[in-house]
Amino acid sequence: MAGSHTRSQARECAVQFLFGVKVTGYDWEESLESFWEAFPSKTGVRAYAETLIRGVAARVAVLDQHIDDALENWTPERVGNTERNVLRVALYEMAYGDVPAKVAINEAIEVAKALGADESPRFVNGVLDRLKDVHVGESTT
Repeated sequence: MAGSHTRSQARECAVQFLFGVKVTGYDWEESLESFWEAFPSKTGVRAYAETLIRGVAARVAVLDQHIDDALENWTPERVGNTERNVLRVALYEMAYGDVPAKVAINEAIEVAKALGADESPRFVNGVLDRLKDVHVGESTT
């Protein structure tokens, strides 16, 4: 299925971009075009990655609060930048996108395998499993 491959690539691009913005401290909106110049991608990959990037950037505080609440035996400071961004993207997809929790979790595990440390997939799976039934949604306050 071409659509799922495009989305898989887009998730990796989104995590890589969010990682880079955190490391460099650059403004994400100003960095987006140069990212695509450095990492050219098909239109569908770029479009979905930008949807994820914009969605995560707009909701980073609420996503992080839910992630931090779901940590067991970890402090928020111990969560690596790669893992944090994999979790953000997956939670964004589960909470605000059209991606079923099972799919978002499986995709996040694959991104963690590709970009994270050896223990990343297991860690990501555990946190997202605790988040799969959490209602994030937009705040009414």
